[in-house]
Amino acid sequence: MQAQQSKSPAELLAALPPHARELALEQLSDEALKALHYSWDFLARPHQREPDGNWRIWLVMAGRGWGKTRTGAEWIRDKVESGTYRRIALVGRTSADVRDVMVEGPSGLVAVSSPEMKPVYEPSKRRVIWPNGATAIMFSAEEPDLLRGPQVEGAWCDELAAWKYTESFDQLMFGLRLGSDPRCVVTTTPRPVPVIRSLMASESTYLTTGSTYENRSNLAPQFFEEMIKRYEGTALGRQELYAEVIDEMPGALWNRELLEGCRISRKDLPALARVVVAIDPSIEGTRNETGIVVCGLGVDGHGYVLADKSMMGTPDQWARRAVAAYHEFQADRIVAEVNQGGEMVERVLRTVDEDIPYKKVRASKGKLARAEPIAAFYEQGRVFHMEHFGKMEDQMCSYVPGERKSPDRLDAMVWGLSEIMLNRKVAREYEVSNFGLRAPPWKL
Repeated sequence: MQAQQSKSPAELLAALPPHARELALEQLSDEALKALHYSWDFLARPHQREPDGNWRIWLVMAGRGWGKTRTGAEWIRDKVESGTYRRIALVGRTSADVRDVMVEGPSGLVAVSSPEMKPVYEPSKRRVIWPNGATAIMFSAEEPDLLRGPQVEGAWCDELAAWKYTESFDQLMFGLRLGSDPRCVVTTTPRPVPVIRSLMASESTYLTTGSTYENRSNLAPQFFEEMIKRYEGTALGRQELYAEVIDEMPGALWNRELLEGCRISRKDLPALARVVVAIDPSIEGTRNETGIVVCGLGVDGHGYVLADKSMMGTPDQWARRAVAAYHEFQADRIVAEVNQGGEMVERVLRTVDEDIPYKKVRASKGKLARAEPIAAFYEQGRVFHMEHFGKMEDQMCSYVPGERKSPDRLDAMVWGLSEIMLNRKVAREYEVSNFGLRAPPWKL
C-alpha cells in the first residue's frame, strides 16, 4: 500500500494570489490564526497524515527534507492528545538522536505541540510526559537489551535503516502489545538493508514514499540548490533525494550481500598489530567531505574498519578530528593522500599535534588499480566492519570505477587498508614485535 501525493492546505493557500490569500485569512479570528500554527490537518500534505487500513507498521521512507521527523512527531502527538496511547516508545539510532531530533529538535515532539499540551522532557528518567499523563520512554537502538521487557501501545522509530543493531527493532516489536490496536511509525531515509527489505515485503506494512522535491517550498533555497547540484543524477541522489532503494550499481566493486557478511561485534575483535588513521583530504574552498577512516590489522592477519570519522569542514577542523581519532584508537600513524593537498596536509596536522607520526601517500596509479586489491580482500573474507558504516557503504556499493570521482570516505578506507594489508615490510615488522600488539582501546 502506498499513499498518493499532493499539496497541503497551507501550500495551496500560499499559492493563491495575494488578495485572495488575504481575503481567506481575514475570515479567521486571531485565535483561529494562532491555532493554524499547530494544526497538522492544515500543514500536512495528504500522505503525511495517518493512512487508513489495517496496518501494524507505517513505513515512511522519504528523501532528505521531505518532513519525515515532523510526520512521526505529529503521529505521536495525535495519538496522545486523542487519548489513544498512554504508553509509547521512542527509538532512535543513538540516545543523542532521540533527544536532539525526536524530542527537542525543530520538528520534534516538544516543538510541534501546542502550548496547552506541551510535553515535559525528563532527561534523567529518559522519558517525555504530557499534561494528560501519557508517557513516552526513550530508547537507543545501540542498546537492544533495554528494549527487552517494556510493553507499549505505540512506537516511533527514526532512521531505522541506519541502526547498528536491528535486534533493537525486533525487541521493540515483541513489546508492542498493549491496548487494542498497537501500531508503530518508522521514519527513515532508504537503504537496502535486510530490515527495510523485510518491512517493505510485509503485508502488515503501509509504505509511504516521497522525494525531497515535494517539500521544496519549506526548504532553504541554498540547501535545495546544493543538494541538486551535488547529487542529481547520481545513485546516492536517487536514494537520498528520491527515496529509491538502491542495492548497488552495475559494475561496482562491492555489493550489499558482501558487506552484510563482513560485520563483527566488538567482543569478537582480536588484538591489533597495527592501527592507522587514513585521510583523503578536501581542498580548502571546496564543499567535499574529508574522508577520515580508522583501520586496524588484527593478529589474525585480517583487516578491520574500526570507525568512519569523515566530515565536511575546514582543514583545521578535519585535522583536529583526525588527530583525536589517532589518540582515541591508539594508532601508530596517520596516513594521508597528498595528490591535491600537497605539503598542506602535514602542515595542518602538525599545527594540531607536532609530534604526530605521519606518512604521506601519493596516487601513482588509477583508482581502480588501488581499489581492486582491497575489494578482493573483502571477497576473500579478510576484511570486517566494526559497525554499520551507512554512508561509507553506500559509496562502496554505488562507486563504479571510471564513471565518476571516487567518494572521499571510500578513498580513505582504501588508503587505510592498503597501508596495513599491502605494506608487507611494515606489516612483518609489527607481526614479529610484541611492541606492535595492543588490545582495542575499549578493552583496555
